Amino acid sequence: QVQLVESGGGLVQAGGSLRLSCAASARTFGNYGTGWFRQAPGKEREFVAAISSSGGTPYYADSVKGRFTISRDNAKNTVYLQMNSLKPEDTARYYCAAHPNPYASWTQSQEYPYWGQGTQVTVSS
Repeated sequence: QVQLVESGGGLVQAGGSLRLSCAASARTFGNYGTGWFRQAPGKEREFVAAISSSGGTPYYADSVKGRFTISRDNAKNTVYLQMNSLKPEDTARYYCAAHPNPYASWTQSQEYPYWGQGTQVTVSS
């Protein structure tokens, strides 16, 4: 198992940037695929981005493609989400999640058994 802790959220003006970090406890973090999800009040949790355990195959939701970049540094047990050109509709609590299954569906939250506590991102207009 792995414990995840997100950081880097905050308040930013539309068009600005933030970088979220997710620190993992496991020394074997390189064995886990990782995803970012977000949830706004009154809305369902939605997929944002995912990356394989090796970091070689990033995948993005259409709503963030071209603006967000997911990456990971297995030596530091950390995954990142660089968010550029932020929009008010990006406002949500962002969660880091991990899974050990190489055949998991990366866009489905139920495929991820390990979750962080989340970090709030608020984008003002």
